[in-house]
Amino acid sequence: MLPIFLATYGAVFVAEIVGDKLLYTTGVLATRYRTVPIMCGMAAAFMLKMGVAVAVGEAISKLPPWLVACVTAASFIGVAVTVWRKDERRSHQKEVSAPKAAMVSFAAIFFSEWGDVGQITAAAMSAKYHVPLLVWAGAVAAMVTKGILAASIGAGVRGWIQEHVPPKIVRYAGVAALVLLGILSVVETLTESHA
Repeated sequence: MLPIFLATYGAVFVAEIVGDKLLYTTGVLATRYRTVPIMCGMAAAFMLKMGVAVAVGEAISKLPPWLVACVTAASFIGVAVTVWRKDERRSHQKEVSAPKAAMVSFAAIFFSEWGDVGQITAAAMSAKYHVPLLVWAGAVAAMVTKGILAASIGAGVRGWIQEHVPPKIVRYAGVAALVLLGILSVVETLTESHA
């Protein structure tokens, strides 16, 4: 059983770590919000997404590209609007509430990049080994590891940013990064479908 868990963990981690936009999204969110709520929201989203991947197997890779692109675009725009709407008066407060940070993280991850390489890898591992719970656990562990790395780096950057960069600039840069990541994700989704 351990070899199946480790094989799934390794396959999903390697598939996800190279050029993944959610890695950057988590890092951006961690520069804005506390790390623990980000990781909680992220973990819940990964659990559900990998559960769907394992449950429906290869059908997830057959989602219409336009649908994936629309949901992804809406997700990134929604998170960008949330970051943008942060009241300037609240910029002097220490932290945003943990539940709000967790929900923003959950939404950014859960509603974007369906049918990505990590989910397809998990679906393939589930079809190969026929041990869905074990494959799910390995896939979630890989995704959470990826998210923890991104959130940790983002939290380190966050400390420096809070000392050196005005909150208004952080807000503009965060929104710009999320919009750019959303555009790149949609373009990638639509161009992969024609390749």
